[in-house]
Amino acid sequence: MSTATDPKEPTPMSTALAPNTDPVDAPRVTTYVKAFNEAVAQTMREDDDVFVIGEDVAAYGGVFHMYDGLLAEFGKRRMVDTPIAEMGLIGLGVGAAARGLRPIVDIMFMDFLAVALDQVVNQAAKMKFMYGGDVKVPMVITVAYGAGVSAGAQHSQSLESWLAHTPGLKVVMPSNAYDAKGLLVSAVRDDNPVVFMLNKVLLGARGEVPEESYSIPLGQAAVPREGDDVTIVAFGRMVTEALAAADALAESGVSVEVVDPRTVQPLDTATIVRSASKTNRILVVHEAVTFGGIGAEVAAQIQEEAFDYLDAPVLRLGAPFTPVPFSTPLENAYVPDADRIVAGVRRLLERN
Repeated sequence: MSTATDPKEPTPMSTALAPNTDPVDAPRVTTYVKAFNEAVAQTMREDDDVFVIGEDVAAYGGVFHMYDGLLAEFGKRRMVDTPIAEMGLIGLGVGAAARGLRPIVDIMFMDFLAVALDQVVNQAAKMKFMYGGDVKVPMVITVAYGAGVSAGAQHSQSLESWLAHTPGLKVVMPSNAYDAKGLLVSAVRDDNPVVFMLNKVLLGARGEVPEESYSIPLGQAAVPREGDDVTIVAFGRMVTEALAAADALAESGVSVEVVDPRTVQPLDTATIVRSASKTNRILVVHEAVTFGGIGAEVAAQIQEEAFDYLDAPVLRLGAPFTPVPFSTPLENAYVPDADRIVAGVRRLLERN
């Protein structure tokens, strides 16, 4: 299973690619953040209309090094540093996209979208509809989200349910390096505004990622682990925790299926319902606060589409209804983890 490391560290050579091995047959391993960076570079090479704007994205590669090295290849015309002005950034992106370009607008921390929510919700999301489809807004808004790095209440939120509630927006949450690359390629090529959520804790997580460009369709869930007794539907970083929980539960004979929706909007309800019909018990996990979270929508759709298959009520697991703590021990208690997921599964199995 992938583990998080410092995204600033150079990627060590995979043992699979060490000397005296055949690189053709060996999978390439890289980090989540470098897979994202590679996807940005490849989309910029294939389409001159793609460019990046944001605070420190050019000179410093972004606060999380998501854009390292791109200024040297693409120059200041396509890697554009800006003042601290989130509303202006999104507005620039909307205008550029409406005129036929494909901007990638970086908003450092997801929390800062609140400063520009009018541009995101009332302009980017609605412009195509206001002009009867004659105007497209093919832009990607990249944000770093989530707790786990002691960044405090104003830099650690997971606000996907805010955005998924807005018709016209697409919301993407990759849980691993492979998906970070493939989903970004699809997001850039999409003719609609896409909010692309990168989890801060996962930036250094390593996984197998092909060097060539590839795409993963938006709205298509993955099933990284199949099982028979219970389904865990997990979003973003919680997929890693769900897989760890599934390993622990397997030791006591509990077979867990893990579903990773990969995108919050559009949501692949069909895959979730299929799994619910198979295992009959569902736990939905996200690191956003439980109240009003995406877990409530998943639970509602399951009870509408697969109620007759359920042997227990759908259980939700998320954060408590409080701002994200700065203190590391409190932050660790705030975010769901593998142990709490195991406990949730056991509660489900006790229900008749």
